[in-house]
Amino acid sequence: MYNGDRIDAFAIDFSKAFDLVPHDRLLMKIANSGVHSRLVAWLREFLLSRTQRVRLGGQLSEVARATSGVPQGPLLFLAYVNDIRRNTVSTIRLFADDCLVYRKIINNEDIEKLQKDRNRLGEWEAENAMKINPSKCKAVRLTRSRVKDPLNYTLGDQLIPEMSSCKCLGIILRSELSWADHVNYTVKKACKALHFIMRVLKKGNSSTKHLAYTTLIYPILEYGFACWDPYWDRQIHALDRVQKKVAEFAYRKKESNWETLLQRRKISRICALFKAYSG
Repeated sequence: MYNGDRIDAFAIDFSKAFDLVPHDRLLMKIANSGVHSRLVAWLREFLLSRTQRVRLGGQLSEVARATSGVPQGPLLFLAYVNDIRRNTVSTIRLFADDCLVYRKIINNEDIEKLQKDRNRLGEWEAENAMKINPSKCKAVRLTRSRVKDPLNYTLGDQLIPEMSSCKCLGIILRSELSWADHVNYTVKKACKALHFIMRVLKKGNSSTKHLAYTTLIYPILEYGFACWDPYWDRQIHALDRVQKKVAEFAYRKKESNWETLLQRRKISRICALFKAYSG
């Protein structure tokens, strides 16, 4: 990236993804994947016995069998969309209904390949009774290069809007590879949680306030930070100010003997590298 390379990516948004999964096709895909027949039979009973009815003005409709829809969990949905990579040459990352398609762009041929893969996703969408929401799809270019031509990827006959950043699994990626947006988002979210704690635990003791911080705010400040550990001082200080506010609230002093967030990020990054190296 730092030598001017670029990666073009677009985020795909499925409309009502979990509700549209047809049971018959899902069971066929699971059976064809080699899952034991007893488990397939159990899933068939679980899915085909689902019913629904509508209440309107105190009146209930007749009971109808639900022919589509899976619970709001990733397992069954991933079993259904796992073949979305079929016939594509670009990289596709899936987590539940979050889908990111990207490719390193060296020449115009790579741009054409990425667009063709996008077209294949449209074919997959039609074959599998899913719906992609074009208004929520976005394209982004990840590069340090200052020369940037506009992106012209299309979704059907619509141009996919180009954005300066996109969110992938809760982490905001900026086109120029800066973590400014994600740090701002994290600090804002953490401060919102801190203000809630300050209202609720105004008369609480120090240990309770500290416990609330480690339970409710640490996960916000530390989510995925082995990946996005910032290097600009202003971003580091913005995150540290949250912990200083907590120390002042809990112990009436701005400094504490807690591990700094910078130290915690360093340890997390080393652990992640060790796990990646050791498999």
